[in-house]
Amino acid sequence: MQRAAAAIAAGQVRVTALLEAKRHAREAAAGVAVAQRGRGLASEVGLARKASPWHGAKYLKMSRILVEDMPYTLAALQSGRLTEARAMIIADQAACLAPADRRVMDAELCADPDVLDGCGDRKVEAAAGRVAIRLDHDAVMERISRHQCDRAVTARPAPHGMMYVTALLTSTEGLTAYQSLQAEAAAAAAASIAAGDGCQGRGALMADAFYRRVTGREVAAAVPVALNLVVSDESLLAHGPDPAVLTGYGPIPAAVARQMALAALLDPEAEATVRKLYADPATGNLVALESAARAFPKGLRWLIALRDQRCRTPYCNAPVRHIDHITRHADGGPTSAGNGQGLCERCNYTKEHPGWTTATVYDRHGRHTTELTTPTGRTYRSTAPPLPDGARILTSDIHVVRLHPAA
Repeated sequence: MQRAAAAIAAGQVRVTALLEAKRHAREAAAGVAVAQRGRGLASEVGLARKASPWHGAKYLKMSRILVEDMPYTLAALQSGRLTEARAMIIADQAACLAPADRRVMDAELCADPDVLDGCGDRKVEAAAGRVAIRLDHDAVMERISRHQCDRAVTARPAPHGMMYVTALLTSTEGLTAYQSLQAEAAAAAAASIAAGDGCQGRGALMADAFYRRVTGREVAAAVPVALNLVVSDESLLAHGPDPAVLTGYGPIPAAVARQMALAALLDPEAEATVRKLYADPATGNLVALESAARAFPKGLRWLIALRDQRCRTPYCNAPVRHIDHITRHADGGPTSAGNGQGLCERCNYTKEHPGWTTATVYDRHGRHTTELTTPTGRTYRSTAPPLPDGARILTSDIHVVRLHPAA
């Protein structure tokens, strides 16, 4: 079954490269400028693979490299000697090389089936990286220099009420930061043992050290960052079971939401407001707003971003950056919640390419839904995630929320 899965993956690679070649040929015949050919194809590939546009773009590029320049690697994938992930790792390491050097790497690593036999992902990456450096040191260094501009910090939900905060740094910066956190965690563990308090695991102590360094506060202290917590009145005040929604994270248990609210209530430094947000009791849709302006006003932008939570393109988990008219304003589309959707920057630009259309529909429960149709004629549906019944949003300037007692 594993060999069959690898063979299917090889077939997908070939079909993807063929799709790109056909699209470029068709657009060339139509007189499309070279720089404009294939625009939006990466997003189509991502949708077809049920992956994000970023993954679609990377897969499209790696497929082209494997089909055009790395026949031994593709054959190893076809036979099941390589997994799809490892074939993509090799292609990625070869991406900065000239086609002739890619073919040399391909033969060195995959012509002989024994070279990579038994190697995991990290070992395959290391082997391909060594060959790339030897074949074209300057190209590898130029790639490293170019990617230093990609330094970033990202956040994504983790299971069980946790969250990943990931920093993409240069290798030197990343290793220095990691070793510094290790040293601080070791000192904290020694101090805890000396005080007779027992000792947490090293990972938890490193996480605490990271948090202290970033926020300048202890783990249990309030943080001066505004967070939005959407919770029904029943869950907040009557121990109801309906989950709350922490904006930027996702659903959290009602008990956790109550703990957050209580912590803010007991913090004398916390200042916050309670803002009522009403939803249709039948569908859960937020109360619609509309504006005569072309641009979405602040309140309407906030409401749409709260409703959509993440980019509305299927399989794209990027944060909302743009509030987009589903039916263009120039075509008579209103500036309203029903005709608005939250998109990341990339997806907003992609839908403007020829052949892409989006329409507003509602699912059988009456929830706000969009239908996205690609140039290949495929249609994908996206439904706004559900919000707690009787939703109320609590915002805070420090930590999460402070509840003010009634006058």
